[in-house]
Amino acid sequence: MDSPIGALRLAATARGVSRVCFEGEPLPIDAPPAAPLATQELAEYFAGTRREFTVPLDLRGVTAFREAVLRELMTVPYGETTTYAELARAVGNPRAVRAVGSACATNPLPLFIPCHRVLRSDGQLGGYRGGVEAKRVLLRMEGIDV
Repeated sequence: MDSPIGALRLAATARGVSRVCFEGEPLPIDAPPAAPLATQELAEYFAGTRREFTVPLDLRGVTAFREAVLRELMTVPYGETTTYAELARAVGNPRAVRAVGSACATNPLPLFIPCHRVLRSDGQLGGYRGGVEAKRVLLRMEGIDV
């Protein structure tokens, strides 16, 4: 699908959406396309009419720690941000800031799991698998001035 941050490709399993790929990223070869509802919900998000996603997500294959980080990320509301350090504290491991950053960097479901809402403790954007400019666009779209 086309989006304000470039072309996106979605894959799914019988359990739910399993992967979001930014332009230039390969989809797993055997990944079937995601259900139309996933694409529809993303289109609504980009149009500003959706703030939460309801499609099922498939996080199989993610380590227990990374899954805990990703599930905590799903609690960060639209239009708000958190930091890598706050996430580390929230998952019960305040010294695991770098591991939290790694979990965000390898998030298989960006947008559905909003890793773009995570900032560095100094307020800087930090990285984003889709690119820092895409992160900036998403945050501004949610009303966050960066």
